[in-house]
Amino acid sequence: MPSRGKNENPVNRLGRPPGKGQGKGRAQQRGRQVDVDAMAEVRDIINAPEMQTDMLVEYLHQIQDATGCLRHSHLTALAQCLTLSLAAVYEVATFYHSFDVLADDAALPPRTIRICNGLPCQMAGADSVAEALSDAAARESGYRIIRAACMGRCDRAPVASRAEIYVEQADAAAVQALASTPDRAADWAPEIDLDSYRDGGGYQLLRACLAGERERTAVIAQLEQSGLRGLGGAGFPTGRKWGLVAAEPGPRLMAVNGDESEPGTFKDRHYLETDPHRFIEGMLLAAWAVDVDAVYLYVRDEYPHLRGLLQNELAAVAKAGLRHVPVHMRRGAGAYICGEESAMLESIEGKRGLPRQRPPFPSQAGLFGLPTLINNIETLYWARDAVEQGDGWQNMRSFSVSGRVRRPGVKRVPAGISARALIEEHCGGMLDGHEFTAFLPGGASGGILPAALADEAMDFGTLEPHGALVGSAALIVLSQHDDIGDVVRNLMAFFAHESCGQCTPCRVGTEKAVAMLDGGRDRPECDALADLAQVMADASICGLGHAAANPLRCALRYFPGALT
Repeated sequence: MPSRGKNENPVNRLGRPPGKGQGKGRAQQRGRQVDVDAMAEVRDIINAPEMQTDMLVEYLHQIQDATGCLRHSHLTALAQCLTLSLAAVYEVATFYHSFDVLADDAALPPRTIRICNGLPCQMAGADSVAEALSDAAARESGYRIIRAACMGRCDRAPVASRAEIYVEQADAAAVQALASTPDRAADWAPEIDLDSYRDGGGYQLLRACLAGERERTAVIAQLEQSGLRGLGGAGFPTGRKWGLVAAEPGPRLMAVNGDESEPGTFKDRHYLETDPHRFIEGMLLAAWAVDVDAVYLYVRDEYPHLRGLLQNELAAVAKAGLRHVPVHMRRGAGAYICGEESAMLESIEGKRGLPRQRPPFPSQAGLFGLPTLINNIETLYWARDAVEQGDGWQNMRSFSVSGRVRRPGVKRVPAGISARALIEEHCGGMLDGHEFTAFLPGGASGGILPAALADEAMDFGTLEPHGALVGSAALIVLSQHDDIGDVVRNLMAFFAHESCGQCTPCRVGTEKAVAMLDGGRDRPECDALADLAQVMADASICGLGHAAANPLRCALRYFPGALT
């Protein structure tokens, strides 16, 4: 379970109080000293009788929300509160993109406007929007422009944000207006609230389970019969996963992966905005079936409105007597790598999001060293339906569709649909003046396929022979107006930026690929790029490094002239 820091002064590694070294005594500890005012400020902001080390990322968010940045004096004070080294706190604060770490005498950063540089936003003109807002003009107006990773609104590209305010289908004027827009807390009411959900039969299954009318093993068996698979990308059979974790000795925990950061993916956002209680019932059903002691719900930082929404709806569920297990919400901090489940566990524990050596499941290498059930939001969203219908559950698939189509958005379609059928039958076809030339079936990590393969089924295992995968089911549609070389450069720059840096093949490989694609004096050598992709795929620790090779491999295979 989470370790707890103490508020008293730390001792050195020899167990002696500060200032009691060997030989000549020292008047004070080595290193940066705690500022009394900063300590008081940190304690006042966090306002907790006892601070926990696993809450480090949360505390950093609280301090930055209150002060606008993370001063060195704040980090020093927080380190002492948690009895951690300053280095441990500093490395976490500087690992995540959401945090601004500044010296004590540095000026507070101006209002920050982020413009998404994800592929769908780039295709929709985000680069032109950013270029229209020069650095000099931004400074004069008192704001700064930062290019940021995917914001999960790819169907409404291009997107810009400031704090908790988002502008969709943005142009330069709308982005400039963000600088003077008053701050406001994200507030979002779901389309289907608790009463509406219960009117449609919601929570009847969970009530029956909590009342002892259903057996845990029977519920897990029904889920397995339904064929529901993990919808975060890996596709592991959900019922089998529940059964494996339930067979582990207790105590057990559950972690929900809501860090939807794959460029082109926005399904979780859509479902939580519209019908959050279907997800909440699935989450609580899983917690009951596996008999966990606590749930940790990890939601990405770019979805502030969903954090508030979920907090409100979970409170309503608790008031209705249906929340039988504590649910701890944890806030991501802008790191794509934390979508990898073991990196997410590290982040929940208050650490850098560095992937663990596989497999973390279902052994003791779970959250806080305990057996941990890990599911993503969409998987749990469909859990109630899958259990109720068993082997009669219809195998459907949700696709996030963006790019050059008339009607982008989340499309619920039969599993195994082709890209061409999805575009023509559910997205209104291509935009005027655009001809279908290529597509990404699984977002940034799913590879790039030519339109000639658009009649292939998009499902688990069907696209791998072509060097691609359906992954998170994020279909990005390209046309003759999109340069494949530019697409690959965008994707490789994304992977290079988001690499956690833990392993050399990914850290160096992605940077090297970007440098080679940029060209410099020489044109990139296709053989060298192919070798580089092979090394990344074979030797990287986690899926980010493996997937980073996919755009390169597909481009070399299907669009060889695009990279030279």
